[in-house]
Order: sequence, then C-alpha cells, then structure tokens
Amino acid sequence: MLNTKLPTSPPKKVFIVEDEGDMCLLLHVMLQENAIELNHAKTIAAAREYLKTEEPSVIILDNKLPDGLGVDFVSYIKEKHPNVKVVMISGYTPAAKDIALENGADLFLEKPFTREQLYSSIKKLLN
Repeated sequence: MLNTKLPTSPPKKVFIVEDEGDMCLLLHVMLQENAIELNHAKTIAAAREYLKTEEPSVIILDNKLPDGLGVDFVSYIKEKHPNVKVVMISGYTPAAKDIALENGADLFLEKPFTREQLYSSIKKLLN
C-alpha cells in the first residue's frame, strides 16, 4: 500500500492556483490530512499578490485560469521564487506539457489524476 503521508517537518506550505471550485475542493481534501498549510487563489493576479508575502514549498498550478495561462505564469514564479516547486495540472495537450516544463515547471500532472499520483508527486518535491 502506498504511504500517503507527506513529510511535515518543518511545516510545508502548498499553494493551489485553480479557478474551478470542485477541483480546488478535491485538492484540499486530498492534501488536508497531511498537516501541511494549504492556501489557494483563483486567478494569476491573486496568486501574484499572495507570492509578494509568502514563500510556499510547492505551487499546484492549473493552466487555464480566468486571467491567463498557467504555463506563462511558471516563468514568473521561477524568476521570483527559484526554490518553489511547481506542479502544473491541466488536461493533457503535448504543447501545454512541453511549454510548462520549458518554462520551469518541475512536474506536469494530466487531469484527471489519482490521489496516489498527486501524493507521490508532491512527496517527491518536498523531500
């Protein structure tokens, strides 16, 4: 059986940038039991504001957001916060995956993904 507990010391912050309420709730449910701090934003603009004062360990970033594409936001994140790990989530298109990884995303998860895929991806990045 897969160990679904993420490393928790020191406390880790996961920041979710996702505009779909159902997906955001699902991500929170999948991650909340791991004693990590979770925050979220629905737009790139809100994410930029959050990142002015916070330094999460991992950002889970959707591609299609109301005010732009996540693949374009990855390079901003990496420029301003080079130690932050970025997990890009999107419906799979080869172009989105390639652009996200070229712009600095650490991982790309295709929707729909399983709880195990999410846990193992984030656990790998937090170690």
